[in-house]
Amino acid sequence: MLKLQNIGKKFDQKVVLDNINLDIQKGEIVSLLGPSGSGKTTLLNIMLGLTKMDQGKIIFDGKDLTHVPMKKRGFNIVFQDYALFPNLNAYENIIYGLKNKRGKISEKEVNEYIAFLGLIPHLTKRISELSGGQKQRVALARTLVTKPEVLLLDEPLSALDGVIKESIKTRIQSIAKEFNLTTIIVTHDPEEALTMSDKIVIIKDGNVAQFGTPQDIMERPKNEFIQEFILKQLHIKRKNIYHLFGEQYA
Repeated sequence: MLKLQNIGKKFDQKVVLDNINLDIQKGEIVSLLGPSGSGKTTLLNIMLGLTKMDQGKIIFDGKDLTHVPMKKRGFNIVFQDYALFPNLNAYENIIYGLKNKRGKISEKEVNEYIAFLGLIPHLTKRISELSGGQKQRVALARTLVTKPEVLLLDEPLSALDGVIKESIKTRIQSIAKEFNLTTIIVTHDPEEALTMSDKIVIIKDGNVAQFGTPQDIMERPKNEFIQEFILKQLHIKRKNIYHLFGEQYA
């Protein structure tokens, strides 16, 4: 279990996160959902260890990680822009992070991740030759081969559309299920959160406005902000929402 206890953060005396408390179960996909500037990316960076919090604790499997450096937490992230190296081909990008982690993963396991993500035909391609969906899969493979305890994803679908977006969404869900991998996703898109996640954290002005399953949030929104934020943005995305929650939300 990943526990966030009383997490607080200020930037220039402005409160960005205020007393955040969350319990995230092993293998769950949890989306951090909220409008721009709500604090969700700051919370993701605090989990990763990229940003220091002003107060609170991070506990993972009973171990206090609050003061553990980023490299020793066992968490890893796929950034929004993928952060791939253009001078390396797809395979070289995938194995780049293993240079200082010899013995942690076998070549057979690396190849299994590559096959799982459907990347075998693309391994010798330069990054400039890959589509957006292929770049996203390379970034996922590069992260997975390091065997993270927690997978963090920053707006993983924002640069994708149509069939490619749905494909990556399905692959992320498959990864979490196949490897029982706790997965935290930052998104500003309610449709993405509702159709990808086991649970959703809605963040507003640095506070948790609601934490629950997609069904809970759709059927029992805690306040007017949640109802407005969720439902207003869903009217153009009817197909997936109808499939999951029924005609009243389509």
